[in-house]
Amino acid sequence: METNLLIDIGNTNCKVVFYYNGTMGRLRRSSERDAVKFIKSVIESGEYEIDTMVVSNVRTANAPVEEALKPLCRRLIMLDFKTELPVNLDYGFDATELGADRIAAAVAVACMFKGQDCIKFDFGTAMTIDFIDRNGRYLGGNISLGMRSRFRALNEFTGLLPFITPDEEFPPVGVTTTGAMSAGVVFGLIFEVEGYIKRYPQHTIIFTGGDSFYFAHKIKNTVFATQDMVLQGLAFIADYYKNKKDES
Repeated sequence: METNLLIDIGNTNCKVVFYYNGTMGRLRRSSERDAVKFIKSVIESGEYEIDTMVVSNVRTANAPVEEALKPLCRRLIMLDFKTELPVNLDYGFDATELGADRIAAAVAVACMFKGQDCIKFDFGTAMTIDFIDRNGRYLGGNISLGMRSRFRALNEFTGLLPFITPDEEFPPVGVTTTGAMSAGVVFGLIFEVEGYIKRYPQHTIIFTGGDSFYFAHKIKNTVFATQDMVLQGLAFIADYYKNKKDES
């Protein structure tokens, strides 16, 4: 069976999904540092021939990943600012340093929210805030620390504060060390996000990333939330190249 493979090599996890005829298969995820080894193990686990492999990689240089994966598929797309896309993001800036994950998510936003001015918040190791206008133009964005990175910083740069993960519910004002840390980090992120929403009240708000649902339940404004906007963008790109092949 011929299929496509979507690969998101992030700072913390590598996610891999088989993608065929508009449908994503089961998500495979690994936090091991050797992403190529994990990707090869996923390919070997299925009885598939890989047509198009689309890769977003923000962890390492693209060259060794490309060299390792190219023999495993008919067409390999290592996503970067030069990649031909299904939409014209018409970068309003020099996109040389733009991460592939942000490009993929911007493609998904531009395809899914046509005619809308959008702000996409990606809650991962870093929190990225990106602006895509109603014409699909990628205007740029900002990068901040993600929730777990903030907790890790409090632990690593102090002598006594522990590394914690937040509870789902906690008081607005902490009365214990862990409570104060949870409230400080989570409310700090909430106020940061709400500041953008207040500044741009007419924009469609999109949450994605590993902690997207955690914060979607804590923000009063209406938001669209999905954990896998990067993979969705990679799927749009895979479809685009399949259609190009079919037309040729």
